[in-house]
Amino acid sequence: MLDLKRIPLAACLLLVLMRMSIGWQFLYEGLWKLDTLKTATPWSSEGYLKNARGPLRGFFRNMTGDPDDMKWLDPEAVEERWTSWHGRFAAKYSLTDDQIRLLDAMINGPEEFTAPLSQLPEGVEIKGNLAKSVKYDLERKLLVVDGKRHLLPAERDELLRLAPEDAAEYRKAVESVFIRASRLSYKERMNASLKGDPTRAGLILKDLGEERTGEIELYKQLARRYDELLGKANQDFEQKHLERTYAELQQRKAAVIGPIRALEKQMHAEAWKMLTPEQMALGSVPAAITPVDTINQQTIWSLIILGALLIMGLFTRVAAFIGAGMLIMFYLPMPPWPGVPDSPANNEHSFIVNKNLIEAIALLAVACMPTGQWFGVDRWFQKLLYRVPADTTTATVTTTPAAAATATPAASGTAPVTASAMGSKPAGKK
Repeated sequence: MLDLKRIPLAACLLLVLMRMSIGWQFLYEGLWKLDTLKTATPWSSEGYLKNARGPLRGFFRNMTGDPDDMKWLDPEAVEERWTSWHGRFAAKYSLTDDQIRLLDAMINGPEEFTAPLSQLPEGVEIKGNLAKSVKYDLERKLLVVDGKRHLLPAERDELLRLAPEDAAEYRKAVESVFIRASRLSYKERMNASLKGDPTRAGLILKDLGEERTGEIELYKQLARRYDELLGKANQDFEQKHLERTYAELQQRKAAVIGPIRALEKQMHAEAWKMLTPEQMALGSVPAAITPVDTINQQTIWSLIILGALLIMGLFTRVAAFIGAGMLIMFYLPMPPWPGVPDSPANNEHSFIVNKNLIEAIALLAVACMPTGQWFGVDRWFQKLLYRVPADTTTATVTTTPAAAATATPAASGTAPVTASAMGSKPAGKK
């Protein structure tokens, strides 16, 4: 059994110093990451997890919730994202009813587009297919276009042909409502990009007898092929091919997702313009909580708390075990194992062992030694927990010399030997 008293003083000091050094690194790293959350480029674990390699690649990538950003290409998911932002925006700035109507019309589109018109010219009657999109509201004196159907250029021309050239008010109303109806809401523009644009949507096109696949479908196919290549890339030439495929994948991702991200950014900027100076002073809209945000917060606060505990030597063994487990979780997404390709963003050159694994082993060593009792708060906790209260009651006994002689064996831990114990008879009896 190891005798802790025989450990050299220098070894004790070095173990304590190693514990405090790792604790300082944890604490500083956590505080730095926390500070970046207030900047324009906040730290995130998203890139590290999405570029995970090795046998557990799927597990770590799926922790992000959307490893290939496919939700940006799903119209329903984007609509849900924007609807959530609409609610947070309205709540953050306590929008007025007029502001909410403007925001709804901007994101979802208005229910109708209108232009003032006192009356329809004589002989003009809107009927047939045209009546599905356009009507005249006699009570409100408005020419009305359905907000979901809009007004096509051909329909505008047909409306203009219904009236003579001298019907100036009518023709002005038609042109005015056509301009207003030609503007799509942000959700309609997004849907048009993801579903209506044949060069982007995942459709098989036939152009002059040639079959062509949309950009979105090409990106999805390339993402699947990259995953397949990643599991087979063992030789140098295979890894080089993998790197080229990765670069092409990132280019295609930017091409298909970039326009939707840009559209969202434009929507935020336009909504910001409708605010008053007092509302703008309230700051930015809080972002929706995503799986990556949860992981980021857990990582940051784990680093801060574990770092502080290791520096203070408080609950040292528990903190060291948990810290070692966290470092193993940092190690496994990109393990430097044989046959596992290096990540394109990884500049560390290691084989089997890297700095994360070394620190994890060091923390396990710390967990096996009572360094918090050598120098740390654990030492004071131990004194408080195992402190034996002093006995303040002392008995004063006055004895005769004979009694004292009889009591001596008992004081030494053995029972006094009496006559009856020896089997002798009591005095006065034969």
